[in-house]
Amino acid sequence: MAIYTRTGDKGETSVIGGRVGKDDIRVEAYGTIDELNGFVGQARSLMEDEKFADVREQLLEIQHELFDCGADLAFVKISETKYKLKGEMSERLEGWIDSLQEENPKLERFILPGGNPLSSVLHVCRTVCRRAERRVVTLGRSADINPEAITYLNRLSDYFFALARAANTRAGIADVEYVRSKKVFRD
Repeated sequence: MAIYTRTGDKGETSVIGGRVGKDDIRVEAYGTIDELNGFVGQARSLMEDEKFADVREQLLEIQHELFDCGADLAFVKISETKYKLKGEMSERLEGWIDSLQEENPKLERFILPGGNPLSSVLHVCRTVCRRAERRVVTLGRSADINPEAITYLNRLSDYFFALARAANTRAGIADVEYVRSKKVFRD
C-alpha cells in the first residue's frame, strides 16, 4: 500500500467533513499538536532509566490523548457526544502536576530551560504545547471546537514544566534561575 495519495499536491488536505487549505488554522492547530506529540515521543525515548518509569507511562497516555485532541479538532462539525477529550483528563493532569511538584525544590524565580537532555526536551514540549494552545484559541474564535482542548493544553503545558523540573531533580541537577528575575513565585 502506498502512503502517498497525491490529493494534497495542490495545497489542500482532507478534514472530517470537507477539504481545506493546508495553511487553514484548523490544520495549523492540529498540526502543532502533532508536532508536540513528536517531541513527547522524543522525551519518552530519553527515559530509559527506571527512575522515570512512572512518567514514561504518563507520557504514553498523553501521546494517545494528543491524538484524541487532534481528532476532535479535525471535525468541521461535530456533536459534543463525539468528543474524545474529556474534563477528567485535565483533572488527572492536575494530580500528576501536584505529585511532581512535591519532589521539586521550591521555586522563587523564573528558570531557564535546560539542565539535562530530558529536561531540555520537556521544556521544548512545554513551549510547543503553549503554541498549540494559542492556535486552538485562534481556531475557537472562528469555529466550534471542543472547549476542553484549550483547558487540556493549558494544563498539559504546566505538566511539562513540572516534569522538566522533576527530570532535573531526579538527575541531581539544579534548575538555573534567570538571574535578572525578582522573586515572582510565593507559597
